[in-house]
Amino acid sequence: MKVNVGDRVEMKKQHPCGGKTFKILRIGMDFKIKCEKCGHEVMVPRNKIEKNIKK
Repeated sequence: MKVNVGDRVEMKKQHPCGGKTFKILRIGMDFKIKCEKCGHEVMVPRNKIEKNIKK
């Protein structure tokens, strides 16, 4: 799946705040994503993100 910085993605599992959409801030070995609902930023390994992106 081709993902770019600034894209909004929907994950299979939701964030504890209840939001499912995230904005991608940085791409590399780890992805830095930001929850659209609460604004929390999270660093997640690439392989975990690629499995959990719904659309």
